Parts: sequence; C-alpha cells; structure tokens
Amino acid sequence: MQYFPRMLSLTCIAALLSACGGSDSTSDTAPAQSAAPLATAATILTLDDGALPAADAQQFAQPAFHMAPVLLDTPADAAPGEQAPAAVHTQTVPSQFRRLNSRLLTVDALRAVQAGRSVTSSDGSSATPLATSTTVVTYTPAQIRAAYGLPALPASFTGLSAAQAAQLGAGQTIYIVDAMHNPNIAAELAAFNSKFGLPTCTTKAIATSASLPLASASSSACELSIVYSTSSGGMTATAPGYDSGWATEIALDVQWAHATAPLARIVVIEAASASYDNLLGGVRLANKLGAGIVSMSFGGSESSGTSAADSVFSVANMTYLAATGDSGAGVAWPSVSPKVLAVGGTTLTYSGTGARSEVVWSGTGGGVSSYVATPTYQSTAVPGMGTAVRRTVADVAFNADPNSGQYVAVIASGSSTVKWTSVGGTSLATPQWAGLIAVANALRAQNGKAALAQPHSALYTNIATVAGTYASVFADITKGSHGTCAACGGEVGYDQATGLGTPNGAALLSTLSGLTVQTAPVVSGATISGKAGTALSFTAAVSASNAVTYALSGAPSGMSISGAGVVSWAAPVAGSYSVTVTARDSVNGLSGSGVYSVVIAAASSGTGTGTGSTGGTTSSTPPVITASALSGVAGSPLTGTIGIKVSNSGTVSVNISGAPLGMTFSASGMNVAVSWPSPVAGSYTLKLSATDSTGASGTASIPVTISRR
Repeated sequence: MQYFPRMLSLTCIAALLSACGGSDSTSDTAPAQSAAPLATAATILTLDDGALPAADAQQFAQPAFHMAPVLLDTPADAAPGEQAPAAVHTQTVPSQFRRLNSRLLTVDALRAVQAGRSVTSSDGSSATPLATSTTVVTYTPAQIRAAYGLPALPASFTGLSAAQAAQLGAGQTIYIVDAMHNPNIAAELAAFNSKFGLPTCTTKAIATSASLPLASASSSACELSIVYSTSSGGMTATAPGYDSGWATEIALDVQWAHATAPLARIVVIEAASASYDNLLGGVRLANKLGAGIVSMSFGGSESSGTSAADSVFSVANMTYLAATGDSGAGVAWPSVSPKVLAVGGTTLTYSGTGARSEVVWSGTGGGVSSYVATPTYQSTAVPGMGTAVRRTVADVAFNADPNSGQYVAVIASGSSTVKWTSVGGTSLATPQWAGLIAVANALRAQNGKAALAQPHSALYTNIATVAGTYASVFADITKGSHGTCAACGGEVGYDQATGLGTPNGAALLSTLSGLTVQTAPVVSGATISGKAGTALSFTAAVSASNAVTYALSGAPSGMSISGAGVVSWAAPVAGSYSVTVTARDSVNGLSGSGVYSVVIAAASSGTGTGTGSTGGTTSSTPPVITASALSGVAGSPLTGTIGIKVSNSGTVSVNISGAPLGMTFSASGMNVAVSWPSPVAGSYTLKLSATDSTGASGTASIPVTISRR
C-alpha cells in the first residue's frame, strides 16, 4: 500500500510572513496607536506532519561509532580546571584483538574474545582484519579542549559569573536522540565526570504527563534527564530493549556532549527501535520538549522519500545535527537533509601542547545526494564549493578516528565495572559540534541575540565566504581521503569529506556569539485551488531579512507575479500546474524557492476562492479548530498552538485574518504554531477557517489580549 502524508496549507492575511493583520479591533483601555498595526495582503504557508512514506518509515538506521579494539588502562584522575596532561595516552592493541573490525565494536564483544568465543560485529558483519595501526592514541576531555581551542575549565563550577557559565553552555539544552536502551547512562557519566574533573549532572525525571515545553534549563548546573519516545513524538514509561551497540552510542554521545558544554542540560531520548519512523518520533519529542540542539549520531540510506521528513527538522529555535556515517565516501540520512548540519570526521594528531594537525579520516562519510536539491547556502561564493549539483555533505568535521580516539566510560551489560574505551566515528564528532552550538547559543543569549537555530547560513555565508574570518574560525583539512573518487580527498576550502573543516574553538564561539546571521529567503509553497474563468490571486509566503525581488518559473500563460509577491491569473484554464516562486534577497544575494501546486477546476465542478481551499459540498465531518485564548505582556515573547483536527485525508487549507503586525505562523505537525516576539499592548481577534479536501469547512475566532507591563 502506498502511503501519502497529509498536508496542511495555511493562508494568513499578511504583508509578509512576519506581518499578518486584518482586524480593526483594538483594546478598550489602550490608545489605538499603541496597538500593533494591521496589514491586508494575503500570505500562504504549507505545513505537513513530516511523515515518511511507509517503505522509508520501516528502514533502519545504524549508530555511527567505531571502537578501537583495546580495553584501555584506567586513566589518571584529573581535578576540576586541571590543565591537559602533556603526555597523550598511547596503548598497543593486544594480538588477540587485532583481527577485529572497529565498526560498532563493543565491550561485550571484547569480553567475548577474551573468553575465547568468536564474535560478530553488532552490525551483523563478520570480524575482519584491522586495517589500521596497532597502536591507539586516546585523548582526554582537557586535551580535546586544548587541541581545538575551547575555553579551559574553571577550578570550581560554583560561583561562576553569568559570562563564565555561558562559556560552558549554561541555560541550553542538548537532546541526544538514539535507539534502544542504556540502563547505565547516569553511572557511566558519573564515572566520566569523576575521572576527568567535569561538573556532576543531577538526574532529573521528566514525567510522561509533564507540561511541555519544559521550563528553561538551569543557568548554573548540569541536569541529565532520560525519556522514552513513541513514533508519534509522545512519551512512554516503557523503556526500549537493551542493545550493546546502541548503549555504547548513547554513552559516548552523552559524555562528549557534556565534555564540550559541561553546564548544558542533557535530555536523552531513547526510541523503541532504530527504524526511521521511531527515530523521527524521538526528534518530534525533542521539538515538543522545547528549544535546543538535537544530536543524531546515526544514519541510513537516503531515498526519494526521506525528504518528506524535512519539516520535522524545521521547527523554530531548534538546531539539528547528524553524523555523515563511517563507511567512507557516501551519503547518509538524516545528515543529507538541508535542514541538518552534517558532521564528518578527521584523524587528529596532537602532542598535548602546541597546534593540532588533522587529515581526512578514511572512514568518514560524505558525498553528493541523489535526490536533495542544492541548498542556497552551498553557493559558488564558498571557497572550494564550486557549482554543487545537489546537496553535498559534510558541512563541518571533528576528530573521528578511533585510533586517535577519545575516552568513553562503558559499563557492559550485567556488570557494574567501568571499562575505559577509545572511541571514534562521526557519531563522536556530532555531539561535540552539538556542544559547540549550545555554547554559542549561551553566549548569544548573553549578548541579547536569538539562538542560531539552523546554523548553515552563519557557517557558510557569514564565515566561509569571508577569507579572513574563514581562516580564523576553521582549520581547513587539505590532506587525506575517504575513498578513491575524484572528490574524495581533502581540498583547499570546502570538500565532501570534512566540509568547511574543523573548528578553532575560541574564534568560532567569538564569531558566532556576535554574529548577525544573513539568511536566504524562505518561500513556503502551498496547494492553490481555483475555478476556470474566475480570476485567481494569491501572495507568495516569503520570510526574508531584507527586501526581495520575485521571479516565476513553470507558470502557465497569463500568470504573473508582482514586485510585492502577488501572483495573478486573470483567466485560469482548467488543469493542474506546478509553479515555482523564487525570492532573491536584495542585500546578500541569497535566494530561496517554493513550489505552488495550482489546481484549477472546470467551471462546472464548483467554486474556487484562490486561497488554497477546494470547492464543492460534502457531508463529511468538517475540520475542527482548537485553541485557547492567547494572552501575554507587551514586550515579552508570546507563543501558542492552534490545533487542526480533520477526519479526511488530503490537503487542508487554513485561512487566518486579524493577526497583528509581527505575529507569525509556522508548521508543527498538524498544528499551527503562533509566535509573536515583541507583542504590542492591545486586543486582537484571530479569525480562522479550515477547509479539507472534500470542501468541508470549520471556523473559529481566537481572542488575543496583550496587557501593558
């Protein structure tokens, strides 16, 4: 059976995405001029629930780690704030382990070999000869911080100033999304923290009935929470089953996200299985839990249908990162999504002092998507980028070679003893970049700036295209390769294996914390319905930082677009058309496109309004619009959710009028998320109508009251 995801299109009466209006209702107590002005033009958005086609939903992803085949000597204790030890730990791989493949290797497998039993790697492949060095180098958190130029840890984690706490990610949340269950997460992290002088994390339960989003993260301490997700993005009290490979993945993700952003809140989300559907449920739950950074150290094959999930990676105030994979040149989902920061890997050489050096790790993923269009941030202005034929990964990189690995504390199944391992993989690089984004957002909050959310434009447009800034923020990886293809080697500027390069921590954080991000316009497509012979008009839904110019492609004869983004067709002809609207930023030159599906019914088939609704009558149950009255205080951000419940599949159009200037609407599954960053005192009424594919309609009025401070 083929599965078609339900789509929801939204029409709001607005001059732009950020400017909606139409009501003349103002507060009885506030002067009319104090209320937000109202606009009159129409804007259309498309929203969907991010559901994958059935065949893709049941694909399975794998964790993206490698473990060096050696059980390490117990590392020396480090005090808080202690400088990185000058000597980097080196250990020889025992002869009995040298035949093992490091991919998804686990402590359970090493113990089995010690006991004289044969093993199969956790991805189902037979053990193969280790085609790497028999000597393993392993770095501590302090050494990694020193190598990558991150701020040194303080001698005490109490009594920090707000600025000091921000350098450690305080007030931010990192979501670790993985499959299956690790029953020893807290104990492993406690051992890791104790050994390396990191702050302890208080374990804090989140009830399945908790009110969401969560309260803000602590501004001074680390908290660890563990929740279990459903495929729909809910929480359940039932823990998933244990899997040694995924348990190892969870351990390294948590420990190295914490090592990079030691005061950030960490929420581990465990999905019931590694199916794409269940893992996406974990991401959906993260979106509901509140603003933060989502780290996904897993990957699987992309397909023509996996882009259906892009809306799950598009929620406001969220950043999404994923590993590019550990099988050499190639593309993995979800890192290939243009909404996700794709993290590749290097082999690190660092003596404990001085500068680091890196080459492409031979196992890192990276390549060109077979399906995803080139995102606007991957432009020819980026050094080394050239003309990308489609979405290209990686975006950035970090140390990932298990033979230049990093310590991870693992408590094997059925044991209470901590084993120390040397772990790598792009799944190790991913949570560290998540930690970097968390610290950058904490510093931005100190500077009164909004969170980065999707950081691609900041990294590509604001940093990589400025020669001096690029050279200071990134270490450009120009040596090594991850395959035999022509584009598999490290190159000057961007390359597929390591993206823009690895971070120079201090410069990266300094730049990101003060950056005003230049972003490409976002054009949100929709399904537009009309009637043959009846004039059709709608306004393209565009969100942009600056004024834009418009262009149409694929339009039928007689259709045009004005300088204000209004698409007009005086005499529509029956049929279905796919029309692309492109908006180009007049300041930074970036452009964005959206596709509008225009369906014109024959004159005898019913009426069409030209606003995305369908004509005709039906006896089906009409859509139900659910929302409570919205209230807030002038100057304090206001958010809310409008629910749309429908009984019929297909498209649903939602028309909104009466919104004040500055109020925006965006997709969140089959809901409409309302946001107003700077409310103005007054009383307003949102008037909504929702029409499904059968023509059944429902209406609602939602009062909005903003009081003075």
